[in-house]
Parts: sequence; structure tokens; C-alpha cells
Amino acid sequence: MPRQLQVHIELPDTAVKHLRDEEIEAKVREAFFMELLREHQISQGKAAELIGINRHELFDLMGKYRIPVIDLTLEELEAELQRPFPNS
Repeated sequence: MPRQLQVHIELPDTAVKHLRDEEIEAKVREAFFMELLREHQISQGKAAELIGINRHELFDLMGKYRIPVIDLTLEELEAELQRPFPNS
């Protein structure tokens, strides 16, 4: 069962005056899950699922948050480049 947590934050009126509460909540959830993705605590698929978007939309969102879609170490990249391409 998912853990329910209520968080209270103060937001300046100037930052949220044109947003409904639902929009603010969605932005906070989005930012939270994108940060977990950045920290490699959840996968891209899980992030998309939790935010409620598809993978294509997630890639656009990752660009907005400056999170690389492909995030490999140098060693991982070198290993991938050594693998043969599958036959089509």
C-alpha cells in the first residue's frame, strides 16, 4: 500500500497566483519524482508511471529538468560501444 504523506509548504503569492491548487500539487509531484529519477532512485518507466505520462512525454520533461535520457558512466558507455549490433 502506498505511503500517504501530507506536506505543508509556504509559497509566495507571486509565484502561484495564477495556479490552481491542483496545478501546484502536480508541479510538486513532478519535481519530486524527477529528482528521484536524477538521483537514480527510480527508473524512467517508474517516473513516467508515477507522474502519469508516457515515455515520450517523460523524455521531454527530463530535458526541462536537464536530466540526461541516457546516463551511463564512461565504463558503461565503452562496454555498450563494444557490443555488436543485433541483426535486423
